[in-house]
Amino acid sequence: MSLLHRATIAATGGIPRPQLDLKAQTFANIFNQVFGFKLTPPFDPYLNTINYLLASNSIPYVGFVGYVGTIPVFKSSYFRRLVAGLLGVEAGQDAVLRALLYERANEKVMPYDITVAEFISRTAELKNRLAMCGIKDEGIIIPLSLGAENRTNSNILSAHTDSLSYARTPPEILRIVYGTGSEYRPGGFYPNGAGRNIARRYL
Repeated sequence: MSLLHRATIAATGGIPRPQLDLKAQTFANIFNQVFGFKLTPPFDPYLNTINYLLASNSIPYVGFVGYVGTIPVFKSSYFRRLVAGLLGVEAGQDAVLRALLYERANEKVMPYDITVAEFISRTAELKNRLAMCGIKDEGIIIPLSLGAENRTNSNILSAHTDSLSYARTPPEILRIVYGTGSEYRPGGFYPNGAGRNIARRYL
């Protein structure tokens, strides 16, 4: 258990954890949705390093932009500090994953004959579609029009053209992690719903 997790439990009295589904089949379903057809063989996140990185990349950024969107909502400086601490860790995780994937951007993910960069771009597109909020997630290689100050197409740190982090609202996050495009319909990583007060408002 990390020190941050211990501090969060100590500060809040504990946060009950909803059922989280990280089975290979869950990721296979997500990547079928990413490409719009069934991958053959089914995508296995635990098969090799590339697959594991691609699967891992589908999660931290969602939490990261969720924290960015949540901090302004809190009136208490205590909770803003707590979420800022979580945000720092999520941002670090996302940067490490994207840097590792960027190094292998042009490698083919076998046996699909699709590059790492395309996997990430398509995954970002799916998250944007599910959230229904425009572009708030990007691939690791992007058009100059989306790059920092419109000067680069490399995109290890996903941010808008002024190099500030995107933000998402709780309903947008739920639409993504449920994989259903609806904050009212659980599924995906949270088959029984995300489980806490904000999520329960939509169930």
